[in-house]
Amino acid sequence: MPLVVYVLALGTFLMGTTEFVVAGLLPEIAGDLQVSVARTGLMITVFAVGMIVGAPLMAMLTLRLPKRLTLMLALGVFAAGHIIVALSSNFTLVLAARFLTAIATGAFWAVANVAAARAAGPAASSRALGLVGAGAMLANVVGVPLGAFAGQVMSWRGPFWALAALAAAAIALIARTVPHDGGDQQALSLRSELTALRPGRLWLVLAACATTTGGVLAAYSYISPLLTDRSGIASGTVPLVLVGFGLGALAGSLVGGRLGDRRPHTVTVVAAAGATLLLLSISLLAGYAVPTIILVTLLGFFGLGANPVLMSLAVRFARQAPVLASALTVSAFNLGTAIGSWMAGLTLSTSLGVTGPAVVGTVIAALTLVPTTALALSRRRRAPAHGSATSPGAAPVQAEQA
Repeated sequence: MPLVVYVLALGTFLMGTTEFVVAGLLPEIAGDLQVSVARTGLMITVFAVGMIVGAPLMAMLTLRLPKRLTLMLALGVFAAGHIIVALSSNFTLVLAARFLTAIATGAFWAVANVAAARAAGPAASSRALGLVGAGAMLANVVGVPLGAFAGQVMSWRGPFWALAALAAAAIALIARTVPHDGGDQQALSLRSELTALRPGRLWLVLAACATTTGGVLAAYSYISPLLTDRSGIASGTVPLVLVGFGLGALAGSLVGGRLGDRRPHTVTVVAAAGATLLLLSISLLAGYAVPTIILVTLLGFFGLGANPVLMSLAVRFARQAPVLASALTVSAFNLGTAIGSWMAGLTLSTSLGVTGPAVVGTVIAALTLVPTTALALSRRRRAPAHGSATSPGAAPVQAEQA
């Protein structure tokens, strides 16, 4: 992989860390800003909304800008947003800064996906996106726990200062590694970008993005009460289980990205089926600690392993609008997360109790089989045309990618 892919993965590591580190610092932030813990949770909600809106919006606003410049500007705004949060004592201003940071995050993620895919080339685009996505997965394993620990020991403002400093350093790395593409820019227009979004296969991919993440994170958002209240796991052990999920997600992103370059539709269907079965098993076996821990780790692997493949397919199907397509996958992932976690939360007050989120996740994850199977069948119908235009040895790979 080109060095630029790893630099972009560092950027997504920072993005993933800032999105979830707040969850481990809610009491500290609430006490310092003199607001309730429930209201402080809006810092997470506002960030999700900013990602949903910001990714496609910024993709269109920066349409004519070189990708290197867009990435550097996004990191600059990201750093500025964290400095505002670190300095502010006004909760409203903190929320506004979080929203601004989320918009920058969405812009960076969308462009980073396209830049990584182009740097790696068509034959390794899914693998490159897997590495970029692995940066965010690694954030859940290292960045979020380390940031939460530092914030609890020193001050909750410390991690925000650290993220701002790291973003500034990342700007220099982007400037040195991302090639300047200003001279190759075509005369793009908003109309041509929107026209590229017509293919039905693209919308099937976006639907799969929403349901696969929505199903997994519906259960994951409320995994802590399930582990303690139903599985009987000590609260002090819960972070270790979450690390297991993060490691599974990291491995799934890398493996899925590598396999997805040759068998993208096989990966997406198998991942959807695996996530559905794992969530169903968690619903049924939550009363047993050891099986539940194993199932949660495997859920990270299967539940999020197909994400880089879906992003690669979206970019491929959109053709002349890769950045906007990539941005829409970011929005779809976050929209699925928001809806899935909201529906899961409603079940806690029902007879399902703490197993409700896993049940909801099972249903949502099962829905992923609809668009992924439709895409696989569409590929089969297109396979003969690809096979006739290529050498016999290349036909199977290209047919699968179509």
